[in-house]
Amino acid sequence: MLIETLKRHWWVPVLRGIAAVVFGVMAFVYPGLTAAVLVLLFGAWVLVDGIFRVIGAVAGRASDSEWGFHLIIGIIGIIIGLLTFHAPRITALALVIYIAVWALMIGATEIALAIKLRREIKGEWFLILMGLLSIVFAVMLLWNPLPGALALVWLIGSYAIVFGILGIILGFRLRSLPAFPVR
Repeated sequence: MLIETLKRHWWVPVLRGIAAVVFGVMAFVYPGLTAAVLVLLFGAWVLVDGIFRVIGAVAGRASDSEWGFHLIIGIIGIIIGLLTFHAPRITALALVIYIAVWALMIGATEIALAIKLRREIKGEWFLILMGLLSIVFAVMLLWNPLPGALALVWLIGSYAIVFGILGIILGFRLRSLPAFPVR
């Protein structure tokens, strides 16, 4: 069952959440980041998130019929992360589009997972909130793709911190689920 795999790998959303919070705090502590440094920080975050998504998909392939979809999302995250390292002088518009596309993918997958799990766990609303937050974040970025660098850093930092905290809470809620009988 998918829920058994999620419970067994509860630490994955916790680590993803910690990485997001660290990224978000760094964005606030160093608001004068140049576009190149922002690209590198974002690239590192998306790369780590993609790696953990791939690990989660491969680990859950026996119990999750949609593991291939999750694997693809992780691989796309890794590719986007690597692209940011390959082209650190990317334009602000391209960075905004990368971030928005990634956030839309994350939002859609979090909401889809919540819908799939709504009968199996309580608290699926954390996944729905994470998904909605990601989608709102993406729409805000696409609405005004050329905001000031400081506003973009604060927007990204705020999103990362809230998303990370929700991920950490979700991970610990998964960890506290009762054990499932072996079938």
